Amino acid sequence: MQRISIKVYGRVQGIGFRHDVQFKARQLGVRGFVKNMPDGSVYVEAEAGEKALNDFVLWLRDGSRIARVENLETEVIPVQNSSGFDIRH
Repeated sequence: MQRISIKVYGRVQGIGFRHDVQFKARQLGVRGFVKNMPDGSVYVEAEAGEKALNDFVLWLRDGSRIARVENLETEVIPVQNSSGFDIRH
């Protein structure tokens, strides 16, 4: 089990991106949360096994149907044993 923080830059706010992220995370069995940031980026904390996390990050690089992801920053952080995947405000 690993946990990473992900900062997603580009056209990712105001287009339902957080809901798409939540749907994909739940599909892959990834736990954690997603939230909009004041600078226009989206912040994600994701926790899962290595393969699920890799698949999730690859999906995030492409973004949802409407999103345009320009950059992605990831960092390994301590596991928190989250349950579910939430949208935070």
